[in-house]
Amino acid sequence: MTSILSRTSPRALRFAARPIARPNPTFIHPAVPLFRRYLATPSGEQPRLRLGSVAPNFKAKTTKGEIDFHDYIGNSWVILFSHPADFTPVCTTELGAFSKLKSEFDKRGVKMIGLSANNLNSHDKWIDDINTISSTTLDFPIIADADRCIAWLYDMVDQQDLTNIDEKGIAFTIRSVFIIDPSKKIRLTMMYPASTGRNSKEVLRVVDSLQTGDSKGVTTPIDWAPGDDVIVPPPVSTEEAKKEFGDVREVRPYLRFTKV
Repeated sequence: MTSILSRTSPRALRFAARPIARPNPTFIHPAVPLFRRYLATPSGEQPRLRLGSVAPNFKAKTTKGEIDFHDYIGNSWVILFSHPADFTPVCTTELGAFSKLKSEFDKRGVKMIGLSANNLNSHDKWIDDINTISSTTLDFPIIADADRCIAWLYDMVDQQDLTNIDEKGIAFTIRSVFIIDPSKKIRLTMMYPASTGRNSKEVLRVVDSLQTGDSKGVTTPIDWAPGDDVIVPPPVSTEEAKKEFGDVREVRPYLRFTKV
């Protein structure tokens, strides 16, 4: 899919210095303290991250050392997910759940990386709490984003906090999930309010769906799980599908099921 971000306009050029998403995988947005100035002008250009666009690159400090995000991705799938703050109840339960599923993500060649709007010292102490509470050993990096530079770059901020920026001074980070493929393209985004915990197994299910679709050339129906029937996409004829998959169940000419 060709990203609309590849188009350049005079208006876009005027905001070239701002932390917007760019399709050039070598672009690195440094986490600079000017972020507060950007938030103080919420009417400015907001990053446009669309499915199929290249995930913006950045450098950041994490609990596993400093990273270049695109280098971290390498040739893997990656899940980037954000948290409003350390030592908060919902975030603690989420990171514990994702940590327990790490072996499942590893089997699928998926790396995980979290983000929370606190510094590294706070992260380290919080991880101790997470491990104790969830009986796990959290072993993936968590980005330190105390100034919300990366949260802004990935549009992980709450609009209500943007409108109250003069009073609060810095925006609140929502719960966002980005699934990024080995070509550095964003394949899925999910956004949750801070009050609602995510479903870690749903994130794993989506990875299975995306990887199955990429490898087999199929799509997946509602509530699909590995082992269920998949859908033959409309551009493929029933005759072609039978040659490729064998048995094809035709409900309508446009709705055909098969197994992979």
